[in-house]
Amino acid sequence: MTVRVRFAPSPTGKLHIGSVRTVVFNWLFARKMSGRFILRIEDTDRTRYHPESLVSIFDGLRWLGLDWDEGPGLEELQKAGLQDAARYAVGGPYGPYIQSNRLHLYRAVAEELVAQGWAYRCHCTPERLAQLRAEQRARKETPMYDRHCRNLPPGAISPDEPHVIRLKVPLTGQTVVHDVVRGDAVFENAQIDDQVLLKSDGFPTYHLAVVVDDHLMEITHIIRADEWFPSTPKHVLLYQALGWETPVYCHVPLVLGTDGKKLSKRHGATSIAEFRAQGYLPDALLNFLALLGWAPGEGEEQEIFSREELIARFDLFRVNRAPATFSYDKLDWMNGVYIRSLSAEALLERLLPFWQQAGLVPDPCPEGERTRLLKIVPLVRERLRRLNEVVEWTDFMFREIEPVPAERLIGDKMTPQESLIALQRVRELLASIEPFEGEAMEQPLRALAQELGLKAGQLFGIIRWATSGKQVSPPLFGSLEAIGRERVLARLEAAEQTLATLLR
Repeated sequence: MTVRVRFAPSPTGKLHIGSVRTVVFNWLFARKMSGRFILRIEDTDRTRYHPESLVSIFDGLRWLGLDWDEGPGLEELQKAGLQDAARYAVGGPYGPYIQSNRLHLYRAVAEELVAQGWAYRCHCTPERLAQLRAEQRARKETPMYDRHCRNLPPGAISPDEPHVIRLKVPLTGQTVVHDVVRGDAVFENAQIDDQVLLKSDGFPTYHLAVVVDDHLMEITHIIRADEWFPSTPKHVLLYQALGWETPVYCHVPLVLGTDGKKLSKRHGATSIAEFRAQGYLPDALLNFLALLGWAPGEGEEQEIFSREELIARFDLFRVNRAPATFSYDKLDWMNGVYIRSLSAEALLERLLPFWQQAGLVPDPCPEGERTRLLKIVPLVRERLRRLNEVVEWTDFMFREIEPVPAERLIGDKMTPQESLIALQRVRELLASIEPFEGEAMEQPLRALAQELGLKAGQLFGIIRWATSGKQVSPPLFGSLEAIGRERVLARLEAAEQTLATLLR
C-alpha cells in the first residue's frame, strides 16, 4: 500500500503556523514512508473565500520546502484567477484538486445517501433553526437539530425546492473512532447531530466534502488538528453508509501559547508570511515545528535536526496527545543556531533583502558594496536571532546617527574634561592609522587607553557611543572599519563639540 496523505487548507486568510505544523507532520510521514503528499484546496466556504490566500498557501509551503506531489493543475489555477498559475501548477491523476470544481461528485454522493436511507432532505428555514437553538440554550441543552424533517413522508420535500440534505444518524448504538494518538473513542449515536451534508446552494459542507475527497483520492492516513476530533464520528458514519474503507486517523495536539491559550497574534507572529518577514530561516522553522508535539525518542536531548534526519526519525506513534507549547524564545534560539551555521557568503544573501528593504543598501547591490557587506557579516553573526535584527544592529554603519547626548559621552568614572581629551586623542590616532581596518586599530587604541590611565572598557565605551550612538554594538574595531574613516572622524569631532559645549 502506498501511503497517501493530504493537506486541505481553506483559502480564507493567511497560512497559520498551527496549520503548518500539521502540514509538517503530513509531509514528514509521506517522505518517511516513500508516499505521496497531496495539496487539496477546500474552497466551499464561499462567504470567506479569498483567491489571494491561495498564493499565501503556495508560497508559504514552497518557502518551507514542503513540496507536494499532487495538487491543482494549470487549468484549475487559471480558473481560480491566479496571475502566475504556471508557477504553482502540479496536477495529478486524482483531480480536480479544488473543491469548487468537484460539486457534481458531492451532489451525486448526497443523493445516493438519500436513496439508501442514510440521509434526508430538510427545508427548515434559518429563522426556525435559530429559534430552535435559542430555546435549547435556554434549557441548557446542547444545540442540535431536532430532526423535524427526518420522518416526513417520501416526496414531502421536492428536490426542486430550496432544501439541504442531512445525515441520518442512527438513534441508538455507538460509533467507535480508532485514532493513532487518542486510541479508541466511543460516541453515543444519540448525541451525534444530523449534520448538514449538502447546502441549499449546492455546495457541500466540510463533512461531506472531506469524506468524498479523501476516499476518491485514496487517502490512507488523515493527520489533522485535534480540534477536528469531535466531528470524526460523523465521518466514520459516512464511510460506513457508503461502504468505504475508513482511513487511519491521527489527530495531532493543538499548538498553544506559553499562557496555555490558543496561539494568536497576542503571542506574536502567527502566519508563515510574518515569520518569513521577521527573518526566520525555513530549515530552522521546520525543525522547530517538527518538535511541537512530537519527540524523536525517550530521553533524546538532540534538538537540531537536518531535514533528512527529521524524515528518517519521524514516527506517527510518537506524536504526543498533550497540547504543544509554542515558545518564541525557543524558536529564536534555534534560528540563531541555524544562522551561525551558514557561511559568510550564504548569510549575506539572506541578510541583503533586509538591508535593502530598510533602504540601507541599494537594489541591485553593486559588487563593491557586497565586498564591504561581506566584512560586516562576521560582526553580527553571533548576535542575530532573526535576520531582520541586522538592521537595528548595523544601521549606524550606513546612515548618519542622531546627535549623542553629552551624558552618554562621559566615560565610566571619568570627568567631561577627561572624556573630551580622550576623544580628541582617539580622533588624532584614527586620522593617521593605516590601513583603516579593525586589526590595525586594536593595539594602538589599547595602548592609548593605557597611556591615558584608562581601562580599555572606559575608552572603548565612549568611542562606541560617539561613533554608533548605541551602548551596545557589534565588535568596535570592525564597526569602525565598516563606518569608514571619514564618517568616524566626523562623528568623533561632533562628540567633542558636544562635550566642549558642556564644559563652557
